Amino acid sequence: MLNPWAILMLAGLFEIVWAASMKASDGFTRIGPSILTGITAFISFWLLAMAMKDLPLGTAYAVWVGIGAVGAALLGIMVFGDAATPLRIGGIVLITAGIVALKLA
Repeated sequence: MLNPWAILMLAGLFEIVWAASMKASDGFTRIGPSILTGITAFISFWLLAMAMKDLPLGTAYAVWVGIGAVGAALLGIMVFGDAATPLRIGGIVLITAGIVALKLA
């Protein structure tokens, strides 16, 4: 069995994929990205549930959301043309610090 932290990291990566594919689905009007959204969201939630068997609820959920938020924000900047403002970058740094703090707690 994989380490629950590894499972949680994988769940977070799938969260990034479903968030990006949801954006690409154009409000669920494009079938391919819409299907990808559903599949990867299911996988992400399932992996989160598996990680929560061994990790505290608040920690697992916050880290999962944080991974998704940071990944989606970075993907938005790199792929979707979102502005890389100092405040946005600062927010990403703060979320990352929170994820690290929860992992170490």
